[in-house]
Amino acid sequence: MTPAIRTHGLGRDYGPVRAVAGLDLVVEPGQVFAFLGPNGAGKTTTIRMLLALQRQTSGRAEVLGLDCARDYVEVHRRTGYLPGELALYPRMTGRQHIAWHAGARGLRELSLAWTLADRFGAVLDRPARDLSKGNKQKVGLILAFMSRPELLILDEPTSGLDPLTRSEFAGLVREVTAEGRTVFWSAHELDEVQRLADRVAIIRQGRLIATETVEALRASTPQTVTARFARPVDPALFAGISGVSVTSCAGAVVQLRVTDAIGPVLRAVADHDPVDFTAQHADLDELFLAYYRQPTAAEPSHAS
Repeated sequence: MTPAIRTHGLGRDYGPVRAVAGLDLVVEPGQVFAFLGPNGAGKTTTIRMLLALQRQTSGRAEVLGLDCARDYVEVHRRTGYLPGELALYPRMTGRQHIAWHAGARGLRELSLAWTLADRFGAVLDRPARDLSKGNKQKVGLILAFMSRPELLILDEPTSGLDPLTRSEFAGLVREVTAEGRTVFWSAHELDEVQRLADRVAIIRQGRLIATETVEALRASTPQTVTARFARPVDPALFAGISGVSVTSCAGAVVQLRVTDAIGPVLRAVADHDPVDFTAQHADLDELFLAYYRQPTAAEPSHAS
């Protein structure tokens, strides 16, 4: 199948500043693909190149098999977009924005727009200048989803939303991908990403440093093991086990960091009268921070 998004060597310079460098990225249809990085990492610049809102300095980008720079009109027709800095016409209401957007896209059937407005509890009859950040974001989500696009490109889509609306957004994303459509989601808040994303890419200083499934990323991270014993134990018992380091020891409770197979740890614990035992992989927040602590000198700039 044709990838929803494919880039090869994609780059963008602003004078001497390299915002995005040598980006090789593949997003398959029907995925929720999370594009992670802090502000300034190059996420929004990448999105703007995918939509031909900015020209790339180097490389190539395709969306739905179309060349982004050459076929941008067709790309826009088949894509729903929510920008990170949503700009609404201040004097127009949400309802007027929906009508204007429908006219621009040639949409005559607006039932989905009104359904989404109900789901999100959107305020549609007040001028945009009078709306809160969260209510403006709800309007932006309606505009992005209302045409049932093949690909949704969402830049920080849950910014400003309350927990109930975030829950509705998560349900909507699941419905979209169940239909075989694709969501490319730029984010730096990771809670929803952990629950919704099929694959994750991490970008730092304009370079892609990791692309993997959420499960595989978690599996590759250290486990934190906590063992509680019937009586105090000597933490040196674990010192000779490959890939194990003792992070704390308080009487009968020992905490370990395990980067290798856990079997030897289980056997060592079982030999010393354990009362309780837990093992937990790092969550996505910890993983994200770990990647950002790594040195930048020899980072790869590609993934698949």
